[in-house]
Amino acid sequence: MSVESLGFISGDSHVNEPRNVWSENLPDSLRSRALRGIKPGLDGNWELVLEGEPLGTSAGDEPELVKLNDPEYRYGIMRQEGIVGECIFPTVGLYVWQLSDAEAGAASCRIYNEWIAEVLARSPRFKCAGLVPTWNLEDALAEVAWIAHSRLGALMLPVVAAPEWNHRTWEPLWSAVEETELPVVMHQGTGHSMYFYRGAGAGVSNLIATQSMAPRTATLFATSGVLARHPKLHVVLVEFDCGWLAWTMDPELPEPPSSYIRRQVHATFQDNPIAIGNVWETGATPLIWGSDYPHPEGTYPHSRETVARLAKRLDSEEAVEQIFRTNAADLFHFSQEVLTTPV
Repeated sequence: MSVESLGFISGDSHVNEPRNVWSENLPDSLRSRALRGIKPGLDGNWELVLEGEPLGTSAGDEPELVKLNDPEYRYGIMRQEGIVGECIFPTVGLYVWQLSDAEAGAASCRIYNEWIAEVLARSPRFKCAGLVPTWNLEDALAEVAWIAHSRLGALMLPVVAAPEWNHRTWEPLWSAVEETELPVVMHQGTGHSMYFYRGAGAGVSNLIATQSMAPRTATLFATSGVLARHPKLHVVLVEFDCGWLAWTMDPELPEPPSSYIRRQVHATFQDNPIAIGNVWETGATPLIWGSDYPHPEGTYPHSRETVARLAKRLDSEEAVEQIFRTNAADLFHFSQEVLTTPV
């Protein structure tokens, strides 16, 4: 089977939230305490505001960014890239877990979830993650139930939480998640600041430090008994690359972490030859390719070439199909219609 004929599934793509989706939908009592999204700034740019404090600026409402929320526009990009389905994550919404106020955080999560459910989740070609508030267990359980009965296709949690994910407090959450049969997704940089270092070399060092959260989190799940107690729980670590999977499976325990990680922990990558080279050790099941569209560090508009180059490093057609198609298709429950019909 030619890699070109597969019809890839991107396990990591993003939406572009409207600049006013939070500010226009939050109640007055929460507007100073919640994720207000982006408001007009200087020189036509926009300012990301979190609890009244600016986090940075972004470009204005450029036509190309607005189109990202239009299914038909995305279909055109998918045809160009050879992609038949996308797992969709937020962009501004990734910052929601940096809020300190539980009520404002839960409201901000619900606003995003309702918006994405109406915009892209109506199409079977998009499996959109819903944001789960983690300031307290009760709100988390309520939103898991809401997401499970919506059109959304995954449960998004932050990679860093308080208490940590191995704490017994979260045991009811894992039971509730397991019942939904939806995967948990944890995106790079969620639940913590991404600034570890300043000065010379800080840019790359901060990226490496941020990506180090993936093996730390995977190890917590594998060694704490969470995955053993909940064998139907699957965790997808998004945009962390996958080179760390092999050595994370290595520690010696009565039941080796590799057995749980191979079965229940997954990670996305864009262009990572090291991860492909380690498939002999990790197996193909944990790996999920993603284009990271439309972010500039992603593979667009060269996804076909990227996949073809990486696929040449694999010894079997089965592994190629798993990594670039069926792992994501199975985890996110893409329909046969999506898998067998052109976009």
